[in-house]
Amino acid sequence: MATVKAYVFDAYGTQFDVHSVLDCCEELFPGHGEQLTILWRTKQLEYTWLRTLMGRYEDFGQITRDALVFACGRLDLSHSPDQIDLLMHTYRTLRPFPDTTKALDTLAGTPCAILSNGSPEMLRSAVLSAGFESKFRHVLSVDAVKMYKPHPATYA
Repeated sequence: MATVKAYVFDAYGTQFDVHSVLDCCEELFPGHGEQLTILWRTKQLEYTWLRTLMGRYEDFGQITRDALVFACGRLDLSHSPDQIDLLMHTYRTLRPFPDTTKALDTLAGTPCAILSNGSPEMLRSAVLSAGFESKFRHVLSVDAVKMYKPHPATYA
């Protein structure tokens, strides 16, 4: 049996709960928070896939913002630049899942890393806000290859 040399995790939806923006969405748009978070995430993923297929890379922060603006428009939610900025800040500081810290502590002693679609700035912000600086030896962004997962170049 092979010895595990390292663990590499995705960030969004694995370490960090992308729906932890729900409270902020609900506060800004009462009665629409859940719909907004679901459509925002769906459109964010679609945009990464389409950008990679078209060979037109855009920073994940911009894609996340564009997906949010689209979702607000699709749901007919009147929004201000300040509201968009607040939601983007909330996204950059997503909460980790409740069991993440314990799981990472269990793996202490074996190098752990993140490989994510997130931009370096967004990942740095999420890792810092969760207090995970010491838990990951490397935080890798697809920004280095300018293509989004699941393109094979992102794993190479």
